[in-house]
Amino acid sequence: MGIWSRLESVINSYVNDFGNETSSRLKRSSGDPDLDAAYDELNDYLNRKETSSGEKERFSETRYSAQKNSGVKLPPEELRADFECLGVSFGADAETCKASYKKLLKIHHPDRHAGHEGNFKKATERSSRINASWDRIEKWRKSGSV
Repeated sequence: MGIWSRLESVINSYVNDFGNETSSRLKRSSGDPDLDAAYDELNDYLNRKETSSGEKERFSETRYSAQKNSGVKLPPEELRADFECLGVSFGADAETCKASYKKLLKIHHPDRHAGHEGNFKKATERSSRINASWDRIEKWRKSGSV
């Protein structure tokens, strides 16, 4: 299917659906596999669960229940903010947490911001929060308690 025929089918689908609700337009098939895949991706984005910090997070019940039933110990809820501080999903594996910890600490290390007093202070606070979050997560991984 050429670019012009694809564009024509997209325009026709919008013209034919003008006035209909957006949700009904997102559920139908256009006949173009790329457009259908884009609609599926949009639906996945719109169906993500909202976290406590107001950000949207993809949440899969099957992944959660499979992880719960497989004997993998999930972290306690007290660590949710620590995982968010590291910028990883709640219950992320050790390698992901470590990579994010190193990346964030490299960005927010106070030595990188020594030339500006305000930025230095912010970087010191941010790096101490990152270190504290990392320490709590590692303590939980090693001892099983927070």
